[in-house]
Order: sequence, then C-alpha cells, then structure tokens
Amino acid sequence: MSGKNIVIRGGRVIDPANGMDAFASVCIADGKIVAVGDLPSGFAADQELDAGGQMVIPGLVDLCARLREPGQEHKATIASETAAAAAAGVTTLCCPPDTRRVVDTPAVVNLLRERADLVGKARVIPIGALTRGLQGKELSSMMSLKKAGCFAVSNAYAPMENLLVLRRALEYAANCGLLVTIRPEEPALRNRGCVHDGAVGSRLGLPVIPYAVETVAVAQTLVLAEQTGAKVHFGQLSCARAVAMVAEAQSRGVAVSADVAIHQLHLTESAVDGYDANAHVNPPFRLPADRDALREGLATGVLQAICSDHQPHDPNAKLDAFPATEAGIAALETLLPLAYQLIEAGVFDLSCGIARLTCGPAAIMGLDSGTLSVGANADIALFDPELEWTASGADWLSRGVNTPFYGATFKGRVTQTLLGGRVVHSL
Repeated sequence: MSGKNIVIRGGRVIDPANGMDAFASVCIADGKIVAVGDLPSGFAADQELDAGGQMVIPGLVDLCARLREPGQEHKATIASETAAAAAAGVTTLCCPPDTRRVVDTPAVVNLLRERADLVGKARVIPIGALTRGLQGKELSSMMSLKKAGCFAVSNAYAPMENLLVLRRALEYAANCGLLVTIRPEEPALRNRGCVHDGAVGSRLGLPVIPYAVETVAVAQTLVLAEQTGAKVHFGQLSCARAVAMVAEAQSRGVAVSADVAIHQLHLTESAVDGYDANAHVNPPFRLPADRDALREGLATGVLQAICSDHQPHDPNAKLDAFPATEAGIAALETLLPLAYQLIEAGVFDLSCGIARLTCGPAAIMGLDSGTLSVGANADIALFDPELEWTASGADWLSRGVNTPFYGATFKGRVTQTLLGGRVVHSL
C-alpha cells in the first residue's frame, strides 16, 4: 500500500460500476480512492499524474490467466507475467489450478500469493482445484482452500471421472459458498481434435473438435447446477449454441455466468490456415456466426466478462506438427487494445466494453475490484486511445510470444497502471 497522496488530473474517468463517464480528478490516499471529482477539503497531493487526452479506468480484472509458476518456469514466471499484466492495465489475475504443483492445498495457495506479493505488480487470485490433483475422482478440501483465499474452484481442462463426481463437487462447493468455474469440454467427443469441425479443418486434414464437445458439457453442467443450487461460471465459451443455452438458463433464474476469451471475438477458423500453430487454441476458433454470437452475448449481458485466457509458451511448444503443438495464446498485452477495437467498431459501447473487463468479472468472482468507488483500492489504469504501438520487441513483456497478433500495430495503449496507489507501470 502506498502512503502517498496522489491526484490524477485531466482524464476522462470511466467507471461503469457507478455509471460514470466524465472529466474529473481522482484522489488517492493510503492506497485507497478518497474522491472522484472535486478535491476533498484539506487534500494535498504528494504526486500528480497528468491524464490529459486519456481515459482513467479501473484496473482490469482477468478471470483466466496462466502464469506457469510453479512448475513451468521455462515458459513464464509470476514476475514476468505480472509485469506484462501491469503494462496492460490488468491489476487482478485469476489463475487456474493446473500449475505443475496443482492448487489443491492451502500451502500452494499461500505460495502463489506470497510470490505475487513479493513481486508486487498485480493481485494474483488462485483458483482452487475442484478435485485432488485434478484427477477428477476425490473432492478437494474446498473449505480449506476458501480459508486460504480462493474465491472459486475449478477442474480446469482435467475431465471428471463421471457425472456423479461432478454433482458431489457442485454440492460441496455450494455448501462452501464457492463459485465453480467450468471450462466446458466433453473429452470423449473431443477425441484429440485440435481445430473446429468445419471446412478449413477438413481441407487441412486435421482432427476436429465439433460443437458438441462444448454444448454437451454445458447442458450436463446446467442440469446439475440447477439441481444442486451451485453457482457456476462457464469460462471461454466459443459457439453460438452455448451462448443460447446459458441465456435460457439465466432466464429461468439459474445462477450461471459466462465469459469469452478476447481472441474468440476477432478470429475464426480461417486463422489456422497454413497450419499456423499460433492460432492453435482450445476451444478452437469457430465460424463467423459464432464469433458474432459471442459479441452479441457480451452486448446483451448474457456473457458478463472478457478474459485474456493468457497461456504463455516457450518457442518449442509451437514448433511441431500442428496437432502436436501446445494450444494457447499469450494474450495479456493485447486484451485491452483488442477490446477497444470492438468498441471503435460499434460492437458494444465504451461503458459496456470497460464493464466486461472490470466490474463484470469482479462481480462474477465476488471481488472488491473493478471500480473507482470511494473507499476502493486504487487499482487504476490510464489508457491513451490514440497512442499507436507494435506488439513486439521491447514493447512486449510476457515471456510468451505465441500469439497471431505478435508484430501487429495497435491503436490504444496503457500509459500508467496503479496498484493500491503505487505506480507499477509507466511508459
């Protein structure tokens, strides 16, 4: 926490949680926001930040970002990826439990939090494992994980042994008051597929992933969620039918939410043409109609959050034949610029777009983040919508360069990021 009094002047303050879009000053004391608008009586700033020509927004909250530590430090570390997050205006990172020391005990939760606190670039929120060792058989000690600081539990990509285990897990999580995050995938139907079951995959002769891989898993989970009363969040949806299923369940009052990865809002199955391994993602890029349905789901509020689904890889992970390469994109640093492209294109308005990156994901996870409310932590990003930059070289901080957007030029960049009133990134 910072002991400095800071005032951010001259910026366009956008705080969807409070319905605010106005030119105003933001005052910070002892790491907290103390005023938005006029300076409080007697407030004396130790530091002033000039936000002229920029937007002042809450620090972004990312519901799915893999930092690779512990266990895969050859790919990335908490230090490298939280530095990339700070440069992207992301101040809170929710990390899935499938690290190489699975997050299924309070000891691993504490290890991650301590290492993140030591680096001090972003808040790291570990998501606990739904089952021991992510084996899909025995339930983890969810109450212990909650006491250690987990707000949610998940089985990540690991399959459950059967639906009875999933039902018991949902019941236990509901009793513990924990959110269950589900990456919907029926492994038997996936059958080692790696691209969408469409024209491009067929032409390239690659094993495919049909829609049913996702929709069957969504359907099963929705039935069990309704039966158990568990609060369920679907992560990284990829197809129109899944969005419609979530919307229908929400209309009946089922406690279900969903998000989408930012790259799914831009790319389609054609991205893998030429066997581009940087476009190898799971779930796969699908048809333009699916991309458009995901965009519409965000605009209407069926999908409440956009995440990065950040998965940094070492270079060798993308050098084999396409099916043998590892899926995933390093996506933290392109999260806000890609979202801003959609805002400029009129896919959704500015307030909606910022909400899906801040207060929307914070509300899903039950975090006191994503807002510029008085009394909130001063987690803030200054975003220059006119500043152009290239996603490469010294402008790229993640250890992973595995993205189809590497080398692209973007309009819009974070110039400064504050975490608890401390400047943790500045151009």
